[in-house]
Amino acid sequence: MTESSLDGERMRRWRLVLGSEADPETGTTLSAEDRSVDAALAALYDAAPGDGTQRAAGLGSSAPRVARWLGDIRQYFPSTVVQVMQRDAVERLGITRMLMEPELLGAVEPDVHLVSTLLALNEVMPEETKQTARDVVGRVVAELEARLTERTRAAVTGALDRAGRTGRPRHSDIDWDRTIRANLKHFSPALGTIVPDRLVGYARRNHSVQRDIVLAIDQSGSMAESVVYASLFGAVLGSIRTLRTSLVVFDTAVVDLTDQLEDPVDVLFGTQLGGGTDINRALAYCEELVTKPADTVMVLISDLYEGGVREDMLRRARSLVESGVQLIALLALADSGTPSYDAENAAALADLGVPTFACTPDLFPDLMAAAIRHEDITGWAATNLTGSN
Repeated sequence: MTESSLDGERMRRWRLVLGSEADPETGTTLSAEDRSVDAALAALYDAAPGDGTQRAAGLGSSAPRVARWLGDIRQYFPSTVVQVMQRDAVERLGITRMLMEPELLGAVEPDVHLVSTLLALNEVMPEETKQTARDVVGRVVAELEARLTERTRAAVTGALDRAGRTGRPRHSDIDWDRTIRANLKHFSPALGTIVPDRLVGYARRNHSVQRDIVLAIDQSGSMAESVVYASLFGAVLGSIRTLRTSLVVFDTAVVDLTDQLEDPVDVLFGTQLGGGTDINRALAYCEELVTKPADTVMVLISDLYEGGVREDMLRRARSLVESGVQLIALLALADSGTPSYDAENAAALADLGVPTFACTPDLFPDLMAAAIRHEDITGWAATNLTGSN
């Protein structure tokens, strides 16, 4: 590196350190990526500690903005720096004060974005505030459960019942309402009743497992909202006895949280938002969970920015599809708008026969019901959603 380029690099670094207060006459011009780094630093360090007073950009009191910022810093800085910035954020954004003072906590309206923020800061949060953080997360989870749980159970169990119907049921398994409607044309005036030509009923009443569900959740910072919703749905699906549900979260490592499905709050605190992404490694682990490919629905929830070997990821996806697994890729499971995702990988998965689209939480129960019924998921998405591949 020449002396002039060394001087330029030093000026660049000083400009990032000093922020917007640097002398404009230095002539230092930041690249697009450096401007993003500068904005991430300004959001934290150009705001007065604790009270949110802004001298420049600042994170202010916007929970969605904080959640996005927590994802951004993992993209721009090494993990050791990220940990320092997170600790600073706990103090400078007033999060510790909020959790320590009940009157402040009571004034906050908890939402998915606040949950994402608390989960991302869990490892650097003071011990005395962690229980309060769990209480906040529990409040949000309870609200989401009230909104989504019964609808999910109804949609999924209804789909399982329809998938389990048979034309040769045992007497105790006959669906009399459907049997009567199916045989109305066989009414006998002489007997004054219907003479059924065929019976409609259920293939099982023993609550045996009918489908295996595998949820693989990308826990990178950009997927924070999706992690919250997916964890909740995992807990709901795990409570249905006719499903065998596995929940796996991943970044560059893979963690199986299936044994915590009874408590969605435990599941959420078992995640670690941020870090890289190795989708291939996650699919390799999930593939080991498959024992009945034709009866397995695997949902990969990821923005598809693969940090591992792309070719291996696509090869693994092809293998799963060819084995009979119903693999679905959700680019986001969130209420927020169009997600950012790797369009090239999304198109490649779609070419392999993997339905690839974003889904809102309110439509997820219907999606799972359609998958359980072995419907054409790409067609379902085209009818019910926008932005599907």
